[in-house]
Amino acid sequence: MRTRLRQIRIDGRTFVWRAVIHCVRGSGDCHRAIRVRAWGAGKTSQKLEADLLSITGPTSSEACATDDSYPTAVDVRAVISYALENGWQPEQRGGTFMLSEREHGARFSLPSFLLVDPVRTAGSGDPTAQVTGAYEAQRRG
Repeated sequence: MRTRLRQIRIDGRTFVWRAVIHCVRGSGDCHRAIRVRAWGAGKTSQKLEADLLSITGPTSSEACATDDSYPTAVDVRAVISYALENGWQPEQRGGTFMLSEREHGARFSLPSFLLVDPVRTAGSGDPTAQVTGAYEAQRRG
């Protein structure tokens, strides 16, 4: 199955992006994670990559199947704009510019997602704790 590539224009420049949905297990439940990738100068240009974790609130073990969160064009625009302001050079050939929680999480946020370190690695944080903390912070206002 091919993944659909989408386009977005920012400041007169066209970027191509895609988002791939993953389910990740936390200490108490399952969460929807979405890996966003974007290119600004063709497929051989430096790629932007960001892993987003849905913060839909307390979930069940079936949350991966019922959570329908997906980044909107507004979310993707925010990811790309932030990356451009923080060192991403889309015209550079090859490589990946990674927006990670460790480096950018304190300065970057989206209403429905947390920026997290790559969700499919051993060094990733517990998604359940991350989502619960974000959900509680939103409730407190």
